[in-house]
This record gives sequence, C-alpha cells and structure tokens, in this order.
Amino acid sequence: MLSELKRKFEEASAIYAARHAIRRDPDWYILKLQEEVGELTQAWNNATGRGRNREVPPDALQQSLADETADILGHVLLFAHHNDIDLAAAIERKWKFAPSRDDQARTDLKS
Repeated sequence: MLSELKRKFEEASAIYAARHAIRRDPDWYILKLQEEVGELTQAWNNATGRGRNREVPPDALQQSLADETADILGHVLLFAHHNDIDLAAAIERKWKFAPSRDDQARTDLKS
C-alpha cells in the first residue's frame, strides 16, 4: 500500500516539478515538508480562531485542514521515496502493526 502511494506521489510531484521548473535536489524534500507543516499550522490557527479572522466559512477552513494534511502525507512519502526509506518496516518497528495487513494487526493486538 505505502509503496504504491509513494510511487503515485512521486509521479505527480515529478510532473509538477517539470511543469514549473522546480529543481528537487536532496534538500528540497525536507524543506518542502517543513513548508507544508507550516501551512497546516496556519490552517489550524485559522480554523481554531488563533489566526486573522478572514470570515472564511467553517467548511472552507475544514477543507484547508484536509488539503494541508494531504500535502504533508504526500511530502512525507516523497521524502521516504527519495531517501529509500521502507516505511512499512519502520511502521511495524515503531507502531507495532503492518500497514498492509491492518486486519491482521488488529487481531494480533487483541491477543
């Protein structure tokens, strides 16, 4: 599952970078991830009344949170792809479940 997502995000990112003449050097991946975390923080501040009141409807604030969260997921996967990180193995090691076998992991936790 994660390998397929990494591939899809890489494909989309490569197309976007080519269209906009973006050079994705090794630092770009971590810097872009950090930028996206900042954008999610800004969206959170706006959604929770900690940012400027721009009279944005609640559904637009929620959509912004969702969009920025998707950006973070994408950039985490791009970072992992670029750095040849096996996220599935890391999740199993750190979170104690196999992301491609969610049902089995839930069964194992109940045991």
